[in-house]
Amino acid sequence: MSHKTDIEIAREANKRPIMEIGARLGIGADDLLPYGHDKAKLSQSFIDAVQSRPDGKLILVTAINPTPAGEGKTTTTVGLGDGLNRIGKKAVVCIREASLGPNFGMKGGAAGGGYAQVVPMEEMNLHFTGDFHAITSAHNLLSAMIDNHIYWGNELDIDERRIVWRRVMDMNDRALRDMVVSLGGVANGFPRQTGFDITVASEVMAILCLSKNLEDLQQRLGDIVVAYTREKKPIYCRDIKADGAMTVLLKDAMQPNLVQTLENNPAFVHGGPFANIAHGCNSVIATTTALKLGEYVVTEAGFGADLGAEKFFDIKCRKAGLKPSAAVIVATVRAMKMNGGVAKADLGTENVAAVQKGCPNLGRHIANVKSFGVPVVVAINHFYSDTDAEIAAVKAYVAEQGSEAILCKHWAQGSAGIEDLAHKVVELAESGLADFKPLYPDEMSLFDKIEAVAKGIYRADGVEAEKSIREQLKVWEAAGYGHLPVCMAKTQYSFTTDPNMRGAPTGFTIPVREVRLSAGAGFIVAICGEIMTMPGLPRVPSAEVIRLNAAGQIEGLF
Repeated sequence: MSHKTDIEIAREANKRPIMEIGARLGIGADDLLPYGHDKAKLSQSFIDAVQSRPDGKLILVTAINPTPAGEGKTTTTVGLGDGLNRIGKKAVVCIREASLGPNFGMKGGAAGGGYAQVVPMEEMNLHFTGDFHAITSAHNLLSAMIDNHIYWGNELDIDERRIVWRRVMDMNDRALRDMVVSLGGVANGFPRQTGFDITVASEVMAILCLSKNLEDLQQRLGDIVVAYTREKKPIYCRDIKADGAMTVLLKDAMQPNLVQTLENNPAFVHGGPFANIAHGCNSVIATTTALKLGEYVVTEAGFGADLGAEKFFDIKCRKAGLKPSAAVIVATVRAMKMNGGVAKADLGTENVAAVQKGCPNLGRHIANVKSFGVPVVVAINHFYSDTDAEIAAVKAYVAEQGSEAILCKHWAQGSAGIEDLAHKVVELAESGLADFKPLYPDEMSLFDKIEAVAKGIYRADGVEAEKSIREQLKVWEAAGYGHLPVCMAKTQYSFTTDPNMRGAPTGFTIPVREVRLSAGAGFIVAICGEIMTMPGLPRVPSAEVIRLNAAGQIEGLF
């Protein structure tokens, strides 16, 4: 049993050349664009060539609401991919790319942990293949072209008070949330209020993750509504004539990135929308391509199942025609204890009663995922401090919910520690039990869709929204956007909009503060409670301890 750190384990990885990993999936060297020896992009011509193949089985990994105790969703996703390969299945892992914001903020890296990691870990958590930079540049090119259009006479008659396209950067910087630009006189344009969001919240990120190919990408970019005239007529990205240049900037970013797990199994790492403020899923192009190449594709959706899984089902699966065969909900004994009221400092002490008290959070997620017609298994991500009695309590609770909880030791043992879960996932996927259906139909009104998620998934009594918000939704319906799904921007820490409300609360409402139209991505964003689309850094950001050591290695990133 290892007590090495994640970074020490990653550094000792016995990586194989990326061309070798590609060859295992039947990808020839000509169809891989290498970025060094250990990562490569997949060509569009290869993706097009495999479209006629049958699909493998799609497995979603999701989790309970995150706690400071840690759950290990990515670790379990990677471990399960390795475990399926270990039991003789051809499996591919599909996860998202990491944002620099949380890496230098409070969350740390996002490539798994222990002996269930994707490598190269440092590059994946930093610049990787430059996809986020391309998205940032494409987004801000459009921002610059809007202001430039107004500067040179405003032929489209844009109302400067009704520009809805902000700017983005891939860093947590609260000072940029709300600001005034173009100060300093006539040469700098017309002063106006705007702000920055984090790159992962950009509609361009969502578009990249939901597009099928470059043609679809350009069409969606053109569909972005950037502003309105004084008569409230929408102005689109294609009116600004930015869609072509933006597509050029995104040409390589659109192609999925192939890397490997510590056990040299293939992983596609592509796209990176946060699930608390965006739709939180790996790109459609990576997932659908993986389904043509493997018998099993294991993908994750961000944060708790109330956010990531709901958006995976209601946005990604709906838009891409995906039908998941099974879902895994990751939980830990430690997190159950935190949901049961135990302080972080006391998690090492056995407390079966607290585990039982915290389990309803897990129970609600199980019921929610099952409500989409997808069979569920619970993965108990094992920690050294877990006792037999505590593990037994979680297993007993899950059995009462009509599912099974399986202890997984992939962090310490790699694929050998997750074989039981792999066998159970195969059993569920092959059972034919899955009968996937989204939560609500396309034709339901936008406000009713928001209410359907709030009541059906969060178990709220209802939704609070100003009259102006309800009217805005009706205007979008009249403009032809009523069929779109909704993307709820909400705290990840709770079913409610109060991040401190753990467990399975009832007797609350969901306040909707603002709604945004993402016409290119194809959804309506409902911003709930105090959630920010530009996070801030914590009091002690991770950046304070990230440095190069004497050997030139990166320290503190993980």
